[in-house]
Amino acid sequence: MTVDRPFLSDEGAALIGLVREIADGELAPRVEEFEAERRFPRELFKVLGRAGLLGLPYPEEVGGAGVPYELYLQVLEELAARWLAVAEGVSVHTLACYPLAAFGSDEQRKRLLPDMLGGEQLGAYCLSEPHSGSDAAALKTRAEAGPDGWTVRGTKAWITHAGQADFYNVFVRTGGPQTDGRSAGISCLLVDGATPGVEAQAPEKTMGLRSSTVAQLVFDGAVVPADRLIGEEGNGFRIALRALDGGRLGIAACAVGLAQAALDYAAAYAREREQFGRPVAEFQGVGFMLADMATQIAAARALYLAAARLRDAGLPHTAEAAKAKLFCTDTAMRVTTDAVQVLGGAGYVSDHPVERYMREAKVLQIFEGTNQIQRVVISRSL
Repeated sequence: MTVDRPFLSDEGAALIGLVREIADGELAPRVEEFEAERRFPRELFKVLGRAGLLGLPYPEEVGGAGVPYELYLQVLEELAARWLAVAEGVSVHTLACYPLAAFGSDEQRKRLLPDMLGGEQLGAYCLSEPHSGSDAAALKTRAEAGPDGWTVRGTKAWITHAGQADFYNVFVRTGGPQTDGRSAGISCLLVDGATPGVEAQAPEKTMGLRSSTVAQLVFDGAVVPADRLIGEEGNGFRIALRALDGGRLGIAACAVGLAQAALDYAAAYAREREQFGRPVAEFQGVGFMLADMATQIAAARALYLAAARLRDAGLPHTAEAAKAKLFCTDTAMRVTTDAVQVLGGAGYVSDHPVERYMREAKVLQIFEGTNQIQRVVISRSL
C-alpha cells in the first residue's frame, strides 16, 4: 500500500512510517496462516502495544500517545490494508478504553488507564446481547449492588476478544424493569478478564475475520468491585453511544484500508493479466471499473478524515461519524466485490486475497451499528 499522505506533520509521517514497517514486516507475512487456522494473533497485539499503537489517541499523562484522532485513524487504515482483523482489534481496544478515559473519575483514570494503554493489556466492549443488537437499550444483563460490589448475571453476544481480553467494558441494567427496553437504568462496569464467573463461550464460525475471536460472554454471578462503576449509575447508555462515535470512525478507516488493498491488488493483476494480446487493464470495461474503485476510496477517505477533524476540534460529530461509517463500509463492499470481478475466476479462489477481502468487507456493514442504524442516526440529525 503506497497511499500518499501529503498533509502529515513530520511526527505524523514518522508514525505512519513505523506502522508501515511493522505492518509489512510482522502482519502481512502471517495473515494467510492465521486466517486459515482461525488463530488469534495475541502476540502480535503485544508487538503493536510495545510500539505504542494501542493507546494512540489518549493523553500522554495517562499512558497514551496523545496523537490526534485524524492521525490515529490513518494508522488503522494502514494496518487494515495488511490485516483487517488486527486493525479491527486495535479499534475495539481503543473503543474499550474510551468509557474510563472520558467518564471515569480522576482516581480511576490515574489508577487504571496506564495499564490499559501501556501495550500489554487488551480490551473488549460488551454492549450487544443475543436478543438486543440494534436495539441495544433492550439489554437484560443485570448487576445487583451488594456489600462486596456488583453481582453480574447475563449474556453478552458478538464480543470481539471474548476470552482473550484483559478487561471488559460491560453495559448492565442496574435499575428499572429488566425488560422495559429503555435506556434508563443502564450502567457501565469495567470488569477484569480474570473475574470468577466470567466465561467466554466457543468462538463463532464467522464468514470473515476468522483470526478475530468473537464469542458470547456469560456472566454467572461475577462479582465486580464497587469502584469499577464508570461514570454515574444509570448513565451507561449515554456512555455507550458516545463511545460508538469513535468506534464507527475506526471501522470507517478500517474499511478504507481494506478497499485500498483490494484496489491495489486488482490493479496490479490487471496490468499483468493478458487477454487478446494485451493487459486487461487496457480494456475500457476494466479500466473504468478500476477508476470508479479509486474514486470511491478517495471520497471515503476524505469523509472519515473530515469527521475526525471535527472530533479533534471538540465539535459535535455523531452524524458525521455515522455518515463515514455508512459510506466507507458500503464502499469497501463495492470495491472488494469489483476486485473479485477484475480477477475473474482467479478472484474466486483463495490463491488470491481478494476473495478474503470481499468476505471481510461484509461484516464492516454490520458491526458498530448496522448501516441501516447509521441511516437512522443520520436521518434523525436532519
